[in-house]
Amino acid sequence: MTAPRTALVLGGNSDIALATLRRLASDGLDRVVLAARDIDALERRLEAEPLSIAEVTIVAWDTLDAAGHGPLIDTAAEELGGIDLVICAVGSLGHGAGITATSASANALIESNFSGPAAVLTDVAHHLVERGRGTIVVLSSVAALRPRRSNYLYGSAKAGLDSFALGLADAVAGSGVQVHVIRPGFVTSKMTTGLRPAPFASTPEAVAEAIADAMTSAKSRIVHVPRVLGPLFAVLRLTPRAIWRRIAGDR
Repeated sequence: MTAPRTALVLGGNSDIALATLRRLASDGLDRVVLAARDIDALERRLEAEPLSIAEVTIVAWDTLDAAGHGPLIDTAAEELGGIDLVICAVGSLGHGAGITATSASANALIESNFSGPAAVLTDVAHHLVERGRGTIVVLSSVAALRPRRSNYLYGSAKAGLDSFALGLADAVAGSGVQVHVIRPGFVTSKMTTGLRPAPFASTPEAVAEAIADAMTSAKSRIVHVPRVLGPLFAVLRLTPRAIWRRIAGDR
């Protein structure tokens, strides 16, 4: 596979997305569009931690604004001269948003982690299929495989996105477009600040390396980070619920 030269990042403030751009820059990535809701925070961050990429464009965008998805893709395609890679890194953790959550907060978590990303990825897929090539990287989570009582809203929303991405991968098969579904475990990042790390915790850089490795394949892939989580959750998904509740605890 040819390394991407251009990328559109949906959720430009994501630690994992930025680590991935830095990793791919060493392979020739030189033009990116970062789409984010809080562009002021992103600009300050990039001033402190430059990406070392030749052309970086920041665009204000909200995943919940469905009317803005098409214009964003058109703008990115024009700025980049063609989109090789799309990284979907939008979402919010909502740790602890379980039974005490309000209907409004539940709806917000589902929209930001599932329905919003699914909507924009639908437009992204149409664009790339029409172009005849491209790669989509969807940041899912192992929480999608077995939601826990402390974050079942987040886990169930990620389960929806994960299922959507797998179906999308099948839908675009043979079109020249690949969809990689990335399922990290606990990642030490700004999103998880203040939380007790779970076993097999990883870093944004480790996830970035796994993404770069997946992109060497001509086929869509499912990637667990670290790899041990794949076989581990194959077992945990079958664990009786009473035992799972004890294993997961309040994490």
